[in-house]
Amino acid sequence: MNYLYLMTHPKQERSFVILKPDAIQRSLIGESIKRFESAGLKLVAMKFGVASEDTLWQHYNKDDAWFEKKGAMTVQNRKDMGMPVEKEAIEYGKDIIRALVTFMSCCPVVFMIWEGNQAVAVIKKIVGGTEPATSDVGTIRGDMTLDSYELANRDERAVRNLVHCSDEASEAEREIALWFKKEEIMSYRLIAEQILYDINLDGIKE
Repeated sequence: MNYLYLMTHPKQERSFVILKPDAIQRSLIGESIKRFESAGLKLVAMKFGVASEDTLWQHYNKDDAWFEKKGAMTVQNRKDMGMPVEKEAIEYGKDIIRALVTFMSCCPVVFMIWEGNQAVAVIKKIVGGTEPATSDVGTIRGDMTLDSYELANRDERAVRNLVHCSDEASEAEREIALWFKKEEIMSYRLIAEQILYDINLDGIKE
């Protein structure tokens, strides 16, 4: 797919991040950003605002096959927990996105684009697994929250895991194009990039 933001050099790979409502409400914006900065990633775009429901549905970008698959898992989970099954599997699948949209639009969030070598993989490592309760120690989700799929399913709500990040580079391109205009993305030199990427470290020694 030919998105405007496609980069060719590895050090210019970009990833899309949202600090979710729970990160905002728990005052974890600075701590989350610090972890990305500490890895050497460069912030090239950021804005603060309430996500529209229509754009969130486009963001999650799921089809009926996905709804059926996830809904079937929900039906089985409800049976395992002794809970009633009250609707078709596809509607339970859609409920997953409905819950996410409700959660993600309940208050302002922070939208960001980070740039750097293997930015998508590096950010996924920093953020950690989707379920906080089983996410690794040292990750944002593992260290700063404790929600679980079981609890979220029981309460019929979205998992509160602080951060959304792109799963792969092509998905990052699609998400960036959805949330940011081209002119909102900055191109600038970050001094720290010299120590990360400069082959000969020219000019370091005076």
